[in-house]
Amino acid sequence: MKNTKKLKSAIFLTFLIATIWGCTNNKSQEKEMVQENEKFEVEVKEVEVGNQKAKLFHIDNGQGMKVEISSFGGIITKILVPDKKGNSENIVLGYADLLGYDSNDYYFGAAIGRFGNRIAEGKFELDGNSYQLATNDGDNHLHGGMKGFNRVVWNADYEQKETSVLVKMSYTSIDGEEGYPGNLETTLSFEITDDNKILLEFKAQTDKPTVVNLTHHGYFNLSAMKEDVLEHQLTINAAKYTPVDDGLIPTGELKEVKETAFDFQTPHTIGARIGEVPGGYDHNFVVKENHSEELVKMAELYHQNSGRMMELYADSPAVQFYSGNFLDGKVTVDGVTYSQHMGLCLEPQTFPNAPNEPSFPTSRLNPGETYSHKIQYVFGVR
Repeated sequence: MKNTKKLKSAIFLTFLIATIWGCTNNKSQEKEMVQENEKFEVEVKEVEVGNQKAKLFHIDNGQGMKVEISSFGGIITKILVPDKKGNSENIVLGYADLLGYDSNDYYFGAAIGRFGNRIAEGKFELDGNSYQLATNDGDNHLHGGMKGFNRVVWNADYEQKETSVLVKMSYTSIDGEEGYPGNLETTLSFEITDDNKILLEFKAQTDKPTVVNLTHHGYFNLSAMKEDVLEHQLTINAAKYTPVDDGLIPTGELKEVKETAFDFQTPHTIGARIGEVPGGYDHNFVVKENHSEELVKMAELYHQNSGRMMELYADSPAVQFYSGNFLDGKVTVDGVTYSQHMGLCLEPQTFPNAPNEPSFPTSRLNPGETYSHKIQYVFGVR
């Protein structure tokens, strides 16, 4: 009997020691996991936009950069980055709250699809079939139509990694939506890193031949909207651009930028020669001949007073430089009125009107293929 009691006591003692050790070990592992990610703070809110509910992701990377991303429209609503004195301020244009984006005619910070930029008269043909899209920009189709990807709610969640936070979104554009053929399964991810980078990746698949050109439409102002962008220095690594007609549709020609107002191969201020461009810059700059998987440096933006700089990388063939010509003072946020040239856009893309220009890089996507487009923003100071 005594031996039985001793055996039971020994078993209990062993179990107790194992349990205490296990709990201590688990706490140690949990603490270690928190330490790996403690530099990032992530907050997710649910916000109503019209009759829809969207998620708003607030991400702080612990290095002076804070990013706010909405599942409504795949919109980057804020990017706060440090200046040369270490002051973090918002450097993108947007509305005061998410409700404003329900009528986002300027496309502030939005994901653009199915087709970024313009398609002449909203028409194109594929395999002998004619398609008519909405003409929401004069006689032309712009940025996906009346309700493009910038006005839909994406399914969204996030994943926390050791050196980044990944916000993952998905949206299915049904066959015939805005006039486009095919059910388009689309994913979009935003990766915010601990060294002040933002990497966007679009992917799409279709069940019918269609056209796709997805991009991001952020309006940047590195002065944090203390002044317009005309004194920003811009570099675009493009030797050619596509001239446009009065409706901003490419003529089909590729023209050398050398000795023109479109030559940004060496840095100069945006305002230096904008007067030579009727209406301002809203043009497609040709960085390479075709889409490739390699990220290449497309552009660099620098603001001397703040010291902020932004580098743009992408794997697409071109980038649209838009100098905020149509900002008309109808939006005021935090006392700042968004007048002409208060922000600029650098939109990596395939060429505008590509479905109607056989000599341009193709925008066609076939069943069984995967469309992929990566864009990276790198923020720093000098």
